[in-house]
Amino acid sequence: MKKTTILAILGLLVFNLSFGQDREKYSELIKEAWNLYQTKGYKQSAEKYSQAFSVLGDKSNTSDRYNAACSWALAKEIDSSFAQLIQIAKKGNYSNYRHITTDSDLDNLHLDKRWSEVLKLVKSNKVKKEANFDKPLVAILDTVLQQDQGLRKQINEVEKKYGRDSKEMRDHWKKIAQKDSINLIKIQKILDERGWLGPDIIGNQGNSTLFLVIQHSDLSIQEKYLPMMRDAVSKGNARANSLALLEDRVALSQGNSQIYGSQIYSDKDGKRYVAPLIDPENVDKRRAEVGLGTLQDYVSRWNIVWDVEKYKKELPELIANLKK
Repeated sequence: MKKTTILAILGLLVFNLSFGQDREKYSELIKEAWNLYQTKGYKQSAEKYSQAFSVLGDKSNTSDRYNAACSWALAKEIDSSFAQLIQIAKKGNYSNYRHITTDSDLDNLHLDKRWSEVLKLVKSNKVKKEANFDKPLVAILDTVLQQDQGLRKQINEVEKKYGRDSKEMRDHWKKIAQKDSINLIKIQKILDERGWLGPDIIGNQGNSTLFLVIQHSDLSIQEKYLPMMRDAVSKGNARANSLALLEDRVALSQGNSQIYGSQIYSDKDGKRYVAPLIDPENVDKRRAEVGLGTLQDYVSRWNIVWDVEKYKKELPELIANLKK
């Protein structure tokens, strides 16, 4: 091997290592920015977003830059907010017209003449993005999504009011099951006739709806369409983080341990815990590979503290209970 070739390879390895470290730093800063936003430290949040963007040479993903615009707007730094929005709108990356026109975080911008400019750009992006959409199918999927999520959003309210084992709760689950069975017929027809359609045909929301309905179906249905979704992910027609959730559900239903820790179970006393998980020490690495955040961030919404050493000690019992 020639010396110049060796030097080139070494240079590439150093670059990749440096880039990986920069991405890690970017993710850390984005997380800090989001936490500051949630605690209403809006200016500090916006500044953290700016730090994150500078780490990658002013590069970022669209959603992070949109969130930065929200933090700047809430901090009443109007010029900085518009700078972020105009950038993602002019590049053609941002096209969610429905969201931007209803997002109260941006209310401080509405009286500025630049607001109409931003909306015009976003609407244009939306039209271009949806040029090849199957509009009738998108409409069907919109209705399916509303039916799939509508009753589920009421679960906590019904459980809190009547109790987990109440007649009202059982009746509510029956309603959900009835809607699910109707929606599954519609989704199976789409998948069997046209395959797992990508966002370019049915939009991101429609694409997510395919996953949600299959995820809420019986094991036999999940097993049938799991290979199709895997293929869709490989072609960019489905999200890897959604596939991860389906992989976990199927694995547990088959009596195996989950891979990504997405499934949370409850014991007889109602205490939540992470369902049996393979190789707990490396779960965050696997989650990062499919675009999921850390397990601790995920389980905190159920007030669970992720203690890997404690979990490893409890795991044999959790696995035994799964096999029963």
